[in-house]
Amino acid sequence: MPGYDADLIVVGGGPGGLAAALYARAQGLSVIVVEPRDTPIDKACGEGLMPGGLAVLGALGVDPAGMPFRGIAYTDGRRRVEACFDAGMGRGVRRTTLHCALAARAKELDTEWISTKVTAVVQDADGVSAAGVRARYLIGADGLHSAVRRSVGIEARAGLPRRVGLRRHYRIEPWSDFVEVHWSPMGEAYVTPVEPDLVGVAILSRHRHDLGWFPWLERRLAEVPHGPERGCGPLRQVVARRVAGRVLLVGDAAGYEDALTGEGVSLAVKQAGAAVAAIVAERPHEYERQWHTITRRYRLITRALVSGTQPVAARRAIVPACAALPSVFARAVQTLAS
Repeated sequence: MPGYDADLIVVGGGPGGLAAALYARAQGLSVIVVEPRDTPIDKACGEGLMPGGLAVLGALGVDPAGMPFRGIAYTDGRRRVEACFDAGMGRGVRRTTLHCALAARAKELDTEWISTKVTAVVQDADGVSAAGVRARYLIGADGLHSAVRRSVGIEARAGLPRRVGLRRHYRIEPWSDFVEVHWSPMGEAYVTPVEPDLVGVAILSRHRHDLGWFPWLERRLAEVPHGPERGCGPLRQVVARRVAGRVLLVGDAAGYEDALTGEGVSLAVKQAGAAVAAIVAERPHEYERQWHTITRRYRLITRALVSGTQPVAARRAIVPACAALPSVFARAVQTLAS
């Protein structure tokens, strides 16, 4: 590779970036991952892997430890509606556990690493340079507020409503083998089993977060030891495009609707595969179409749910409506699980 340090630079060592590195190594490409933080990297995350995402990770040789769950349940403290996955079990996995598994697999496959922060990306007709190295292509997987995206001039803005997420772990035995979504007029709380004696609780809202919005959940967790809070947002990022020359964006950097449907990690892994396939084919522009195909159902369902449940009356009606139309709820769950 005259003039190149690698075939591919991956900026960002989270799930999307490491999945891209694994896909690229499977295709025989040399890869440099640029990430300033030490392994494992933690962040606010619902920590639920859908069956489809879990299967894709397995194909990459990654099988993180966690807690299986059968499906999704909605509750408002009075009513509860459940839908099981048809395609097998999902798995609750701590973000740090997932990251360790991905990083270990990438290192097994001789991926190179540079510990630094990327602030500028320079490209020409033949290659891309960042962090002092040059490659034929670069994948930006550096999160909601991507520095790669800014550097290559891809426009992005925070969309409405401006919701943020807050996650905390509670040291308690999981009481359900479903991911529970607790609804209140002010926000939603995800409860995901992640270890035999640990659950993750992620609250999504436009308002200052308060477990007291869910008194039935607060009573269960009132005396339970918990870890620190981690937050992220604004969640909705409207990104103009995913490709700029030899630079491709995956994961949160590529655009994000909301965490309500819990597909973030699964989608990032699938996007990584599509981005690498476009690079191998030397047709990076085709990734834009593939990104839209991969994310279409997620974007439509999530946008409808988030927009449709902004009025307080609609938020109060969502669980009764799902309970009254269980087949509709089940179809939506199956769609998101694939």
